[in-house]
Amino acid sequence: MIKEKRISRANKKMESIKINNIAVIGSGTMGRGIAYTAALAGFDVILQDISIEAIDKAKQYIIKEASTSVEKGFITGEQKESALQRLSYTTDLIEAVQTADLVVEAIIEVMEAKINIFQQLDTYAPRHAILATNTSTMSPTEIAASTSRPGQCVAMHFFNPVHKMKLVEIIRGLDTSDATVQLVRQTAEEMGKETVEVNEFPGFVTSRMNCLIGNEAMNMLMEGVASAEDIDKAMKLGLNHPMGPLQLADLVGLDSRLRNMEYLYKHLGEKYRPSPLLVKYVKAGRLGRKSGRGFYTYTD
Repeated sequence: MIKEKRISRANKKMESIKINNIAVIGSGTMGRGIAYTAALAGFDVILQDISIEAIDKAKQYIIKEASTSVEKGFITGEQKESALQRLSYTTDLIEAVQTADLVVEAIIEVMEAKINIFQQLDTYAPRHAILATNTSTMSPTEIAASTSRPGQCVAMHFFNPVHKMKLVEIIRGLDTSDATVQLVRQTAEEMGKETVEVNEFPGFVTSRMNCLIGNEAMNMLMEGVASAEDIDKAMKLGLNHPMGPLQLADLVGLDSRLRNMEYLYKHLGEKYRPSPLLVKYVKAGRLGRKSGRGFYTYTD
């Protein structure tokens, strides 16, 4: 009864919070996309990374993406300038989170790294702040357990490219409060997204399906069933997928896909064993778009 009263009071306190300031931790493909999308939606955003080179690269990407969106008529010049003014950048984690209402972690898919970051976020972020992980496969319960605020921890899984993809998966940890889920759902909707709520299980919904489809496509390519181009074309034209599974793997990054497969294989068993071709490509440094070569070759 005492615990239920404490949870009820915590929920009421969370319900009074308004998300205005968002900190995004990690300026890679997902982090910079989340930061740009949030700023475009009217939030004040600070993007943090430990590398100044990564920050500079993210800033140039965001400016280029915003300019392209203006040229194509998706946003106005005024919207672009307003979004860029709401964005700031830092390599200092404490500076990034000290006034945040919501922190979104978007670093490498390694549990130890995520736990380390969440422990720091728990120390330096305001007590009311929600701590969200953008993980596509890993346990928000395990991550939240490393903090003193598990009720305010949640998985908020965006999709690449963030400013174009409509979905955000919201995954509860064991102790995630209803008020936390409601606040992150409302925030995602203000970013123009639709949400689905998922009960925690390795891979959630989309990653479990994508990893299976992509892995089978890689095995088919390895077995000589069809070329990469024809496998992707068959999926796009035959099953109406917007992008072929091998193209998607290249976009995500083959190293990232391998880490996801290894995690799912460990927790869900044999059907998620990584394709030998995926392992071979990662060992060869063929990581997809980020390295210029994966299942396809990229010149830009």
